[in-house]
Amino acid sequence: MTDSSRPLPRPPRLIATDLDGTLLCSGGVVSERTAAALASAERAGVQVVFVTGRPPRWMEQVSPHIGGHGVAICSNGGAVVDVHRGELLRSFPLAPADTLRVVELLRAELPGSAFAFEFPGGFAREPEYSLFMWDSQNEHPVAPAERLLAEGRVDGLFKVLVKHPELDPDVFLDKARAVAGRYAEITRSAPVALLEISALGVTKATTLAGWCAEQGIDRSEVVAFGDMPNDLEMLAWAGRSYAVANAHPDVLASVARHTLSNEEDGVARVVEELLGLG
Repeated sequence: MTDSSRPLPRPPRLIATDLDGTLLCSGGVVSERTAAALASAERAGVQVVFVTGRPPRWMEQVSPHIGGHGVAICSNGGAVVDVHRGELLRSFPLAPADTLRVVELLRAELPGSAFAFEFPGGFAREPEYSLFMWDSQNEHPVAPAERLLAEGRVDGLFKVLVKHPELDPDVFLDKARAVAGRYAEITRSAPVALLEISALGVTKATTLAGWCAEQGIDRSEVVAFGDMPNDLEMLAWAGRSYAVANAHPDVLASVARHTLSNEEDGVARVVEELLGLG
């Protein structure tokens, strides 16, 4: 349930929401109620910014629901994209030496790990890295991670992905952080053993904070929504945050305010309350 025991503050100036597992229903769908709530927020002058682990190339599906500014924060803060124009506005790349060190450490300490890379030119992967449906039809480089890095085929990479065929997802995350956390930000958002790695110091929170500073928006004027460990920094940074009911246990424990699940339009419900919609 939403936190309705206190008087509601004035409407926020910016709503920052995760997508998969938070805003979107099964199949990556924006429900009619959620679409209407987002549109109402935009009409009321409230910016809506999608802050997601998705890469830029996966944003077309939700493009109709991005506000007039057209901007989304993708790859856990690694990239800022104008989705309407298909333009990468800025990115925060990993240092090549740090990336190689992360690959070496995880490969040595967690055998079976398979790597993929997101960069301004697209996507590349190792042969052992199984594809998601949305990438299966697109041509991309396939080679061992060390070769892709050495040959400069992933220049400017802003996210590393790592899959493991056997480990529990949370165990995988804990072990990877212990081994390589001093070289990069390591998090997860998927129900499977899939790690998401960004440059050290780059999270959803840091990139959102930069965007808000450019807009003259204080963190106290931001409401954020999330469901997984990759949302924790953003939820801690925003002035008012909500975890959806289906969130990871660590998120539910860390965030005081909860709303209904993504399947029950939990984000829409809070937005409606904040805007005073009946």
